[in-house]
Order: sequence, then structure tokens, then C-alpha cells
Amino acid sequence: MTETVPSRRQNIADDIRTQIAAGELKAGERLPSETTLASRYGVSTSTLRSALALLQSEGLVEKTHGKGNFVGHASRRHTYAGGGRTQFEASGVDPTLRVTVRTTRLQAQGHLVPLLRVPANTELTQFLCGTSPHSLARIYIPSDLPPKSLPCGPPSCRAFGTRLAEHCPPPTEIRERLTARLPTYEEAETLRIGSTLAVLAITRVTIDATGRVIEAAHLVLPSHRADAYFITRAAPAENRREG
Repeated sequence: MTETVPSRRQNIADDIRTQIAAGELKAGERLPSETTLASRYGVSTSTLRSALALLQSEGLVEKTHGKGNFVGHASRRHTYAGGGRTQFEASGVDPTLRVTVRTTRLQAQGHLVPLLRVPANTELTQFLCGTSPHSLARIYIPSDLPPKSLPCGPPSCRAFGTRLAEHCPPPTEIRERLTARLPTYEEAETLRIGSTLAVLAITRVTIDATGRVIEAAHLVLPSHRADAYFITRAAPAENRREG
């Protein structure tokens, strides 16, 4: 039997992983520069970055552009429960959590026209909700519907979603599409991840009883720190039709 010899990047990742597990490197601590680490391990910068990429994919290391690599909170995970405006539920309180909500007015252009089923240049209210480093959401509502604005600074995106639900018409249908892709520069910055780590991108459309789109949202979550959770309930037998 041929034994597989660990590569240099695997050895480096194992060593840093061991230091994190032993508490020698603590959550939130900044790692030495990539040049310093590459010199310490006697490898090229590209090999060192490849090792860090392994740790980033596990959530053990978080890369912040322009600042460096930091020990992450691998146990911190968020759950997205599909089918409602309550967006994100955290597993524990993260002291590094930063929540921001910005409200702007804009006109429907490009992909927003078919997404909200509105004519071009229709007035929209946009809510940009960021829960760094766990989630990023852009929520769009036709401006003739409440809420026109909401106070900023809610305790969580979950609470913000609940407040939207209290002000908007009741939905009768919610459609969601989930895809995995690489993050944009802005997303990588907000979520504190490397540009090669996939994100979960969710497009959600909420429709009322008249068939009108009353809310559309683009939600982005880091794949290694989030779970998407959906439940489908079968219709009662008496409501089914035979084909």
C-alpha cells in the first residue's frame, strides 16, 4: 500500500490548526504577516496562502483585505430559515457582531425590473442590512408600500425582518432560489472572508394575494458559517388530485 505524504501546505495548515485548538492562537487574534509566516515555514508566499486558504474554508482563519489574517470563530454559525422575512438566527452571541441598516430610495433598473415585476424607473425603497461578519442583505420594496423607512440600529437582522413583516401586506407566496458562488469584493470585505471562499446567495421574492411582488431580497451568507434550512410540508391527501 502506498502512503500519501502530506504536502507542505497541509503541514502548515495542521500546525496552525493545532495552535488554534490548543489556545495558543486565540479567536480574533491577528496572525503574523503572510511574508513572515512564509519565512518561518520556509515556503513561498503562494504555498503559505494555499495553506491559509484551507483554514479559511474551515472558518478557522478570516482574511480581511488590507488588514491581514485573523483567527476566526469556527463555532459561530448562522441559520437561514427559508420561507419568511425572519432572515438570520445566530448560534450564540458574537462580540464582534456589527449590525448596520441603511435606507435609500432608487428607481428600478436592470434585474430589479423583472424581479419585482414593475415598470422601469418605478420608485423603490432599498434596505441594505449588514450583519458583519455573518450576512449581507439587500431588501427592495415598492415605495408606495409601507414601510417607507425604519429607524436604523436594530439588534439583529432577524428583528429587522420581523419589523418589516409587521408593516408590509401579508404574503401568500414566497419564492427562493439558492446558489453558491464566489463573493464580490464588497461581500468579502463585509463577511471577512477570502475571495476564493464560496458564499450562499439567496434570491427571495414575496408575493401577496393579488399576485403583486411586495418584497424582493438578495441575501448573502458565508458558506462555512451558515446553514440554509427549508421545510416542505405535503398537502393533505384530500387536497391532492390524481394525475
